[in-house]
Amino acid sequence: MTPDEHFDDIVDDLVPEGVHASKMFGSRALKLDRKVFAVVHSDDMVFRLGAGTPAHADALELAGAELFDPSGMQRPTKGWVVVPVDHVDRWPEFARAALGHLRGELAANRR
Repeated sequence: MTPDEHFDDIVDDLVPEGVHASKMFGSRALKLDRKVFAVVHSDDMVFRLGAGTPAHADALELAGAELFDPSGMQRPTKGWVVVPVDHVDRWPEFARAALGHLRGELAANRR
């Protein structure tokens, strides 16, 4: 399967939870309440896991994983992790973790 096909499977899995596919800077993305929490980047996937969370630490332990640096200027975003296509089997797990992190932030903002 291609990375896009894996992305489609994740979308299909998360649609019942209010998630939809969208675009961010021309890349395919996962959104909830107009907030992006995962993006396809080249053949890899980037997840907004939240700095300091167990999922964030777990993702960074994977070979080839790194903090996302969208500018390419050595200024990575601390809460976003690039998970290489070599770990595509873990993408659904990290998509759910990123969704959970976003839901927690949204709930905290409503208080």
